Amino acid sequence: MMLEIRKAIPQSAYWTLAVIGLLVPLLMWTVAAASGDGNNVFMPGPVKVLERMGLWAREDDLLGDTLISIMRVVLGWALSAAIALPLGLFIGTWRSVQALLEPLTDFIRYMPAVAFVPLVMLWVGIDEGAKVAIIFIGTFFQMILMVAEDVRRVPLAQIEAAQTMGASRTEIVEKVIFPSSKPALLDTMRVTMGFAWTYLVVAELVAAQSGLGYAILRAQRYLQTDKIFAGILLIGLIGMVIDQLFRLAHRIAFPYLHGRSA
Repeated sequence: MMLEIRKAIPQSAYWTLAVIGLLVPLLMWTVAAASGDGNNVFMPGPVKVLERMGLWAREDDLLGDTLISIMRVVLGWALSAAIALPLGLFIGTWRSVQALLEPLTDFIRYMPAVAFVPLVMLWVGIDEGAKVAIIFIGTFFQMILMVAEDVRRVPLAQIEAAQTMGASRTEIVEKVIFPSSKPALLDTMRVTMGFAWTYLVVAELVAAQSGLGYAILRAQRYLQTDKIFAGILLIGLIGMVIDQLFRLAHRIAFPYLHGRSA
């Protein structure tokens, strides 16, 4: 039965359900737009949004807005990963490092990234570095704790076995803890990439003149609701593509963790 717990289903069934899951909200959106009073300002239909997207591509540099937003998100996320991976590894491996850094990280991660915008503008300026910094702030502190938790999930029996065989602390980290946590770490990178995209609009509040988030904010001023919908859908589409690429990389890197069906 298709509803058995965690049981694999055929690829055809998986993709059929995936298409249904995407089409049903689209149909509900279409019905909601058509059942209104004909005013597309508050609820433009899918056709209206697609028309606006085409106009955006032809006359208002949609490709440029998309590329600059992708660059900002990827840079902010990559900078977060470059620092959070080693720190999270240390926090998850040594209790003393955990006691030193985890309470501070827990404290800072509850601070809203948007509250740092004025400080970032003072410290970094209003160029591209400021936008990358906002995405970094919104992503880094969540990522470091998730990485530490991934590392802590490595079975203690593996570490004790390596110690019994005479492995040094460095060898245990390099050859036991890090390799064992790599599948979970790749999933954490995938999830935190989604976090980075959610901070794009906030980042592009900082004196931006381009980008999908900037276009959404500008469309709000002129009540271009169809363009707002178009920007949101484009961000969702780009995020979905990136997410699927991460999932593909996970299947390729760790095929033993994946069944034959999706």
